[in-house]
This record gives sequence, structure tokens and C-alpha cells, in this order.
Amino acid sequence: MPARAPSATAPHSLDALVASKEIVIACGSGGVGKTTTAAAIGASAAVSHGGRVLVLTVDPARRLADALGLPGFGNDARRVPPGAFTAAGVEPRGELWAAMLDTKQSWDALVHRHAPDAETEARILDNPLYQNVAGKFVQSHDYVAVERLYELHREGRFDLIVVDTPPTRNAVDFIEAPRRMAELFSSRLLRLLIAPYRSRVVNLASRPFYQVADRILGSEFLSDVAEFFILFQTMYSGFVERARSVEALLGDRRTTFVVVSTLEAAPVHEAELFIELLRAKHFHVGGLVLNRVLPSYLADPAVAEAAAKMVSGAAAVSEVISPLVRADAAQVARVLTEIGETCRNLQVVAKAEAAQRDELSGLPEVVASAPELDADIHDLGGLLRLGKLIWS
Repeated sequence: MPARAPSATAPHSLDALVASKEIVIACGSGGVGKTTTAAAIGASAAVSHGGRVLVLTVDPARRLADALGLPGFGNDARRVPPGAFTAAGVEPRGELWAAMLDTKQSWDALVHRHAPDAETEARILDNPLYQNVAGKFVQSHDYVAVERLYELHREGRFDLIVVDTPPTRNAVDFIEAPRRMAELFSSRLLRLLIAPYRSRVVNLASRPFYQVADRILGSEFLSDVAEFFILFQTMYSGFVERARSVEALLGDRRTTFVVVSTLEAAPVHEAELFIELLRAKHFHVGGLVLNRVLPSYLADPAVAEAAAKMVSGAAAVSEVISPLVRADAAQVARVLTEIGETCRNLQVVAKAEAAQRDELSGLPEVVASAPELDADIHDLGGLLRLGKLIWS
């Protein structure tokens, strides 16, 4: 599929927004349906836009594999079987692929790419500290996630990549990981750790630190730490240059962020803060998807009027209905009153949600919403149904 040029005007739907981008990064707080929304966007794009679409999850949750009908997947992208679309009653124009980040495998690939020679690569991979904490030390998971995104985009195998990030606070780490990783290589702490192992002369200022550290951690452990970072510094220029390229990709015009939320107070607050952060970094905030929103018809004054009449006329209406349903008139009146009151209460909530949505509508270019679904999404058909609700 030919590359899509960015739209000259602001899009009015997720469909138009996604059609103009090559990377869509879904983010939001936990429990708001972010993983499902990311997969729904990817599936909808594969159906309507064509080309090859990849959904990349860096969230350890396995819900995506279940919904896509894949028994499991990892760093290597796997195609969702065409039969899954057929079972959902859809013939897609393109292909849908999925991958889940494998931190250790991705780090090994990074070392292979940036190590200055085969001997240094082997020493890094064999270092005990690397083997135990390569996937755990500061920002490693977040950095390797954006690095993996960069690599997949550079390969050019996919026309669109949809990224499912961890919950918001971790997503902040996700977008800041390239800068922090570059800072790590030039940090004072790193220089302090490796200085005595680069030279046998330990200055008087640092000697007390190492005497205490040797007693607590052991000199062998410190030696492994020092060797690990000394070896890593051989990859400094490659890592820093790549980190800058990765950060540039996040701010590229071909990349957009879609924030996912519900209209509950805490998720909305996080969504607003995250949108502000993204804009402060000059990243493109293209969309906001609001899940589990009450139907808009509930805010219609005519619905409130009908509910009020149902409550006030419950006794009279029950006399007509009770013979038809073969139920006691008093019980029917009680049910009608309860339904009417519930509808009136829901209208109060629906109006509040509409006001919140209006406040949020000025933040991103596109605001889409989906109601509470009758059942959990567990297959591709469910993802496509959600996609249809938010797509246009």
C-alpha cells in the first residue's frame, strides 16, 4: 500500500486520523480498555484501509492474544489468521499482525547491533549482571519498547503500527525512556562506579564509598557491575544516537497519540495531565477515546419527559398492561415506577458526561466514545464491533 500523506486539515474521525499516520500510540490509565481499544483500532484499519497493520503491545497482559485468537506471541510478529475475519463475517482489505515485547530478546538484539566487535558482544552477553538484570535495570523495559517500535518502523514491513502502552504513569516512562537512557550513559553515578576499575588509582574521595560497598555487596559483585557498564560504554555513541532517533520518531508528523479513558474522575484527570505532558513535548495528540459512556439519547429532554410520565402514570398504565403480561397490577406499577426513576437518574449522569465530553473535546483533534458493552470482548468479532463504534 502506498505511503499515506498527512491530511492538510484536521481529521474529524479516528478513521481519517489513522489513515494519515504510520504510528498510533494508545495510552491511558489502567482499567479503561486501552489494550482492547488499541487492538480495535488496528483491526478496523486492516479492514478499511488495507495494507499490513501491526498491533504491538508492551503491556504484559495477555488479553490481546486471546481477543485476536492467537495462542501466544512474542517479539516476532504473527499474522492473525484470515479465518478469524471470515468467522467475524468480514473480508479485510489488508492484513492484521500482532507482537508482544520480549525484553530480554530485544536487549540481546540491541547489544548485537551496537557492540563494536564480536568479542565485546560476547562479553556483554556473558556478563552475570547482564544475564540477571538486563530486562530490569533503570528504564530498560521502556527504552527497549520504543527501540523495538523504531526498528519495526524502520524495517518498513508494516503500513501502520498501533502500540498498546502500559498504564499512564508507565507510559510517561515509555516516552521519556530514550532521553533517560542517554542520560544514564553520561551520569555521575556511572562514572563513580566504573572509575576505579578503569584505573588502579582510587582517589581519596571515592575510597570510602568503595570500602562500604565492598563490605555490603562484595567486591565480585562490584566488579561485575563495573565490567557491565564499562562494556556498555563501548556502545555509548550508538545508543545515544539511536535514542535521539527514537525520540524524534515519537515527535514525527507520522506519529500520533490516542489517549483512552472513561469519564470517571480519576481516569479523566490522568488523561488531561497526560495530554498536557504530550503537548509540552510537542508530540501530536490526535485522539481521545472515551469508553463505557452512557448512550447520548439519555440526555434528550424528551426522554426525561417520557420517564416522568411513566412514573406519574404508572398506576393507570399498569391497569392496561397487567392483563397483557398476566401480572398483578400493583407489581407492574412498581416496575414501571422503578424503570422511570432509573431512567431519570441515568439522565443526570448522562448530562454530566456530556458536559465532561464537551470540556475534553477541545484537547485532541478527534473525540470518540463507546458505550458499556453487553459482554467482555474475547474475539476478533468483538474488537471489530468496538472499532465500528469509535471509528467514524
